[in-house]
Amino acid sequence: MTGLAALADACVRELGERAVVTDRVQLRTYECDGLTAYRCIPALVVLPETTEQVAFVVGRCHELGVPFVARGAGTGLSGGALPREDGVLIVLSRMTEVRSVDIADRRAVVQPGVVNLDISKRVAASGYYYAPDPSSQQVCSIGGNVAENSGGAHCLKYGFTSHHVTGLEIVMPDGSVERFGGRAPDPVGYDVVGAFVGSEGTLGIATEVTVRLTRSPESVQTLLAAFNGMDEAGSAVSAVIAAGVLPAAVEMMDALSIEAAEAAVRCRYPAGAGAVLIVELDGPTIEVEAQLADVEEFCRMAGAFEIRVASDDVERAQIWRGRKSAFAAVGRISPDYIVQDGVVPRTALPEVLRDIAALAQASGIRVANVFHAGDGNLHPLVLFDESKGETERAEEVSMRILDLCIEHGGSITGEHGVGHDKKKHMGRMFSNDDLDVMQLVRCAFDPASLCNPGKVFPTPRLCGERPGRRTGVHPLQEAGLAEVF
Repeated sequence: MTGLAALADACVRELGERAVVTDRVQLRTYECDGLTAYRCIPALVVLPETTEQVAFVVGRCHELGVPFVARGAGTGLSGGALPREDGVLIVLSRMTEVRSVDIADRRAVVQPGVVNLDISKRVAASGYYYAPDPSSQQVCSIGGNVAENSGGAHCLKYGFTSHHVTGLEIVMPDGSVERFGGRAPDPVGYDVVGAFVGSEGTLGIATEVTVRLTRSPESVQTLLAAFNGMDEAGSAVSAVIAAGVLPAAVEMMDALSIEAAEAAVRCRYPAGAGAVLIVELDGPTIEVEAQLADVEEFCRMAGAFEIRVASDDVERAQIWRGRKSAFAAVGRISPDYIVQDGVVPRTALPEVLRDIAALAQASGIRVANVFHAGDGNLHPLVLFDESKGETERAEEVSMRILDLCIEHGGSITGEHGVGHDKKKHMGRMFSNDDLDVMQLVRCAFDPASLCNPGKVFPTPRLCGERPGRRTGVHPLQEAGLAEVF
């Protein structure tokens, strides 16, 4: 009996037949995450419901030398949950228990399969919410948010997942279970929680997450401003930030992304807009009212030809509807597209956007821009038609956009992660020495290189090697417990 067959039998005995998928047709359900360009059918899928079951599966993988990948809701956009054809996909979507809510301490303890928005719904009546809000928050799960250090529209003021996770229960790559952090805001010792959040599933599997709850603001005001072009909208953003105003969110969309949103959800943004700016302010009522007046004035001075301020929650939801649906909406105007995710200093936004426009024109590949303008997190949508042979040109444009981000002192990812998709770009940002040091952290957790292998790192790096050099075949590779990826 092969290692995978033995593992499947053991999982059926321990977890039950309902928790184990071996049928190839059913396995295809799990062949990719939200980045559908990369697909791989896993050898085996298991759906545990408890920490003990996750630990059992991981422990058996460790014993048999079988690689494994954790998956949440499958909404990731970097191929971070891409399975292995010779490995196990551990799907955490059945681990949906909210284990405790402590309003007095502003903490909630949840399993990784809990949907992001469900935490806010659970505590809304008490006047609290969970601040990180990815656009997919209605479906994405906390475990995936932890893996990717997800942000969202309101990260300008409230930060990313890493700022809102205080404790983790982790199944380590050898199947042992460890706890790091807890309810305290700043526990002593090394910040293992900080290292784990954003590690993209390469250091272990989170099976319990302690999150920080945020008090709901006294007042929220949402403004939509329409401009003739991106430069004018960018000038408004610069003026707002330079004045010391810290909005909860500052989002921008260009004409092409507006066109897509209108076709998909009829968001009714001002006709003829070359760009729209969404600014949300929250906090004490007096402060918000004063800031709103300032933002309106800055937008007018920058050339806004129409400004709308939501009068209630219904109008606020309507303003956000176009932005929140932007990624999916692009499917209305293009048969294929690549969602990119890069970061540039806010001051570099106008120049980078002009460079992207020039790149699109020269290549004949359209690019729709929708992004977190407040912190320079770009989400260019590269549109193409695979049936017309445009894939290679689109990929080249996508790669060149990341080069632009790096050239302007930015990063190849702001919140989607490196995963499988961007690992080839890591060498553009980091030296071999940098990458070797990062790999040492990974090896400390997973010396056998079984935990989500083939992600994040671009070159063949295996635990036990001397940094920066390889001499012959690595022992783990020879034993079949690791591979060159």
